[in-house]
Amino acid sequence: MGLLVAGTKYRGEFEERLKKLMEEIKQSDEIILFIDEVHTLIGAGAAEGAIDAANILKPALARGELQCIGATTLDEYRKHIEKDPALERRFQPVKVPEPSVDETIQILKGLRERYEIHHKLRYTDEAIDAAAKLSHQYISDRFLPDKAIDLIDEAGSRVRLRHAQLPEEARELEKELRQITKEKNESVRGQDFEKAGELRDREMDLKAQISALIDKNKEKSKAESEAGDAAGPIVTEADIHHIVSSWTGIPVEKVSTDESDRLLKMEETLHTRVIGQDEAVKAISRAIRRARVGLKNPNRSIASFIFSGPTGVGKSELAKSLATYYFGSEEAMIRLDMSEFMERHTVSKLIGSPPGYVGYTEGGQLTEAVRRRPYTVVLFDEIEKAHPDVFNMMLQILEDGRLTDSKGRTVDFKNTLLIMTSNVGSSVIEKGGRRIGFDLDFDEKDSSYNRIKSLVTEELKQYFRPEFLNR
Repeated sequence: MGLLVAGTKYRGEFEERLKKLMEEIKQSDEIILFIDEVHTLIGAGAAEGAIDAANILKPALARGELQCIGATTLDEYRKHIEKDPALERRFQPVKVPEPSVDETIQILKGLRERYEIHHKLRYTDEAIDAAAKLSHQYISDRFLPDKAIDLIDEAGSRVRLRHAQLPEEARELEKELRQITKEKNESVRGQDFEKAGELRDREMDLKAQISALIDKNKEKSKAESEAGDAAGPIVTEADIHHIVSSWTGIPVEKVSTDESDRLLKMEETLHTRVIGQDEAVKAISRAIRRARVGLKNPNRSIASFIFSGPTGVGKSELAKSLATYYFGSEEAMIRLDMSEFMERHTVSKLIGSPPGYVGYTEGGQLTEAVRRRPYTVVLFDEIEKAHPDVFNMMLQILEDGRLTDSKGRTVDFKNTLLIMTSNVGSSVIEKGGRRIGFDLDFDEKDSSYNRIKSLVTEELKQYFRPEFLNR
C-alpha cells in the first residue's frame, strides 16, 4: 500500500494506480490479491475531497470481482476495520492462533534447509527442538514461530562468523606483526637503519606465515563446503542456549565448572558480608542452586521469602550481597521501598497508570524493571507499610509468576527471586532476649529460638492474610 501511495503528487494519481491494479486482477481468474497490514486501506490516499483505498475496493469486493486476503492483528482489526461495518462485512474473519511448540518444531524443520543453504552449515535436531522450546519458555513478548525462526537464524550467523574467523595462531602472528611494524617505524625515526632492516626482514617473514595460514584455512573451508553434509559448521543445542541467554539475560546454558564452584561456595561467600543469618543464607543459596539446575516450579518465581526481624540485622543487606555476588552488582537488584505505596492511588505506580491518566505511556516501576531485566532479585522493602491492595496484586506474582501491566502486556516473573522484608514480630524478638532474633546463628536444638520463631510466625499470620503467607 505504501508503494501505491508513494510519489502521488496530484489528486487522482493514487486512484488511477489502484484502478489499473484492479483491472489487471480482474483480467485473470488465477490472481489472489494479498494485502499485508490490511487496516492501512482505511485512510490510504484520502486527500481533501477524495475517497480512500478501502472505499474504492468495496464495490469490487461486494461483487466478487476480487479474490482478496488481508492480514492484520486483532488490535488493529478492532481499532480500524470494526469501525467500518461495510468493509468488515466484505471480509470473512479467520483467526490464526499461535502454533504450539510441536507445530513450531515441524515449521522449523521445513525451513531448516533454506537456512542451511543461506548460512552454509547444518542444524542438529536437538538445536531445532531447543529453539522452539526455549523461545516459548523464556521469550514472552513475542509469538511462535517468529521468535523461534529468529533464534535459529541468529544462531546460524554466530556459528558461521565464528567459523570464518582466523585461526588462533594467525591472530597471534598478526599481534606480533603490529608490534614489529611499530618498532621498525621507531627505528627509522631514530635513524637506526641496521635494526630497522632486521625488523623489516622479520616483518616480511611474519606476513608470509600469516598468508600461508589464511590460504590453508580457506582450503579447509572449501573442502568442507564441497564435502556437503559430511562436514562443515554445525549449530548445536549449546549455540541456541547461548543466543537465548544473550537475548534475555537468563542463564539457560549448562552449568560450567567455574559457575558450579561459585554455586557450591555461595553460603561461604555471602557470609563474608553478612555475619550470621545461617538459615536465611542457606535458604536463598538452595533456591538459586535449584533454579540453576532446572529443578524449580516452571510456573512460579525462583523462590519467595519474607525476612522478619528488627531493623539493622541485615535483611536488606543479604539481598544486596546476593545481587552483588551472583547477579554482578547491587544495581542488578530491583528495590521497591513499600513506604512509597502506602496510599491507594500509589498502587498503580507498580503496573502503570490507567489510560487517560498522566504517566500512562511510561509503564509501571515494577513491571518495566522486570521486563528489562527478567533474571534478578526483587526486594520489597518494609512490605507491611504497603497498602492492602498491593498484596492483592502480589498474589498473582507469587502464584502464577506473571503480572499484567496497564497496557495489557504480560510480564514474566518466573526467573526472579522475590524477597520481602518486614519489621512485624520485631517486638517479640526483642522481648525474647538479644541473642534471639534474625541475626542469631540457627541451631535446631535451641528451643528458645524455635519458640521465638513460632511467635513471630503467629504475628505474621495476624498481620498478613493466609493466602499471602501460604505462597
